Amino acid sequence: MINSKNKLKVLTIGLGYVGLPLCVELKKVKIFSSGFDVNKKLISNLKKSIDTENIINHKERRYLDNIFFSDDIFDFADHNVFIITVPTPIYKNKKPNIYFIMRALDSISKIIKNNDTIILESTVYPGFSEDVVFPFFKKKLGFKLNENYFYGYSPERINPSDKTYNLNNINKIISSDNTKTINLMRKIYGKVVKKAKLYVTESIKVAEAAKVIENTQRDLNISLMNELSIIFNKLNIDTKEVIDAASTKWNFHTYTPGLVGGHCIGIDPYYLAYKSKLLGYRPNVILAGRKINDELPLNIIETIKIKIKKNKTKNTKNILFLGVTFKEDCNDLRNSGSIKLLNMVRISFPKSNLNVIDPLANKSSFKKMTNINLSNLDDIKNTKHNLIIIAVKHSFFKSNFQKIKKYNFSKKPIIIDLKGMLKKSESDFRL
Repeated sequence: MINSKNKLKVLTIGLGYVGLPLCVELKKVKIFSSGFDVNKKLISNLKKSIDTENIINHKERRYLDNIFFSDDIFDFADHNVFIITVPTPIYKNKKPNIYFIMRALDSISKIIKNNDTIILESTVYPGFSEDVVFPFFKKKLGFKLNENYFYGYSPERINPSDKTYNLNNINKIISSDNTKTINLMRKIYGKVVKKAKLYVTESIKVAEAAKVIENTQRDLNISLMNELSIIFNKLNIDTKEVIDAASTKWNFHTYTPGLVGGHCIGIDPYYLAYKSKLLGYRPNVILAGRKINDELPLNIIETIKIKIKKNKTKNTKNILFLGVTFKEDCNDLRNSGSIKLLNMVRISFPKSNLNVIDPLANKSSFKKMTNINLSNLDDIKNTKHNLIIIAVKHSFFKSNFQKIKKYNFSKKPIIIDLKGMLKKSESDFRL
């Protein structure tokens, strides 16, 4: 374990939406902070203080000049704390994809020394550390936990683009089965989490479980609203009006229907479900909620087709699709429900001219994902669109909607408002 004579040298492994802000925050509080990622282009840009994904703000970019970044793990052989912040996606069969964690562990195994500490922040299922991490180092190096190395788990709670809740003011869970490791985590995270609290769990497994249920709970609440929206649509009732009315009761919890995406909410429930199935129990409620949210884009397509039929028009010559990121005022495209819907629109209306606008999305990243070029407003000026789909409620769309409407709408377009951006009278359908 690190003592007063040894300088704390922290390496953040994985420099995305979680890792890069953490790496910068550590530097800001004068902790020796370095960054590692296998993406050579990313590292090359960070060395030039370039953040292509706009993960950190302009004021913070000056700290990049004083952080050492590399894609060669051997450059960090003198470091003694390794914080893993890599993604944990799922496979097409909905099972956990732990490839990035295993790659990170393998990288650490090449340079880890006696008394070094590993901290995992990535989302995993309860029991992952004892099932996977500890056996890995035992088999690979013969290392025993709390003898050769130390370990802690502190799940990330990053909310991309959120200007209210950030690393400094979000309560941070820390866990370990070793008091010395807990004290080290207090030393590191206590400096970063300045306006919130550190919460120590009774075990690592409790911390792992807490992380997955945070997003599983939200996923289920949204799935309930999505199912209610489907029912109310069949009843010709406006869902927002129902929610507004129900919200007048003191103990009603307000959630709204919508496409579920991002790096957590649509992923984490499957990690918990996977572990549950291994234990012989099928989590019916969790999986039912996931099914509803996964199938929402298909329900929206069916609704659009019904609206087209009711309007007695088959004219979908020009379609305008607004928003492709996974949530409003955010540039994150990961697991975007809007992109899933966009792909279904493309399949459902193959002969239509499809124009897509999102001022926040990275054009090259979106092009790689969809083979579609994002348009600017000027690109489509005076293109009369017959079908308009508002998939993401960016502030840009709200403030420019009348302008968009004036130049880009046909006389009687079908307007599908999936985020409740417009008044009921202004759209043909809203979730």
